[in-house]
Amino acid sequence: MKVSLFITCLADVFYSNVGKSTVELLEKQGCKVDFPEQQTCCGQPAYNSGYHKETKEVAKHMIRTFEKSEYVVAPSGSCVAMLHEYEQLFKDEPEWKEKVRNLANKSYELTQFLVEVLKIENVNASLPACATYHKSCHMTRLLGVIDAPTKLLENVSGLNVTPLPNSHDCCGFGGTFSVKMVPISEQMVDEKVRHIEETNADVLIGSDCGCLMNIGGRINRQGKAIKVMHIAEVLNSEVR
Repeated sequence: MKVSLFITCLADVFYSNVGKSTVELLEKQGCKVDFPEQQTCCGQPAYNSGYHKETKEVAKHMIRTFEKSEYVVAPSGSCVAMLHEYEQLFKDEPEWKEKVRNLANKSYELTQFLVEVLKIENVNASLPACATYHKSCHMTRLLGVIDAPTKLLENVSGLNVTPLPNSHDCCGFGGTFSVKMVPISEQMVDEKVRHIEETNADVLIGSDCGCLMNIGGRINRQGKAIKVMHIAEVLNSEVR
């Protein structure tokens, strides 16, 4: 099975190990992974800020970039949700309808791809730790991926996952929201950190780098001894 890696901006610039773990994890499952170097941002920041005309140019480039891909997989539910949002973006341009739908139909978040396409719930990972899992708003509410991460984490040897109180609450990142509404975002992430501490977890796991950057940054500033890991890193972990 051939998979094209959609690395996403945050993983590319700040979380290279997430990209590496994603590739290694997919290859362990027998996938042949390629990396289209022409890929750029999916256009979500511009789209959410109301710059739809500019977003269309970015979207057209991404559609062309992944046009020949068999599957497109990203370590981010938020960014994959944006690829699906292209259908709304081009709703008045029928000449793009088929291409947009083709991209949406073959684009998956990493855990979604493992569980729904590859039909795998145990990747033979091992990580002795007490952890809790943060649910990304875009991944759960927009993309509709809810159970896949949990199913995979349940089969990680040595990992004890405690449910996160108020797990449905946003962490306060929300892309440009955290920049435009700083005081509110700060209060939201402080509340999220308090709930994480209530679980007594040593590790916070998430599936979107944006959330992990926001929560991890706050944890670091407050001097908390909680490690932050992307689920790709967890699923690619092995005790040697």
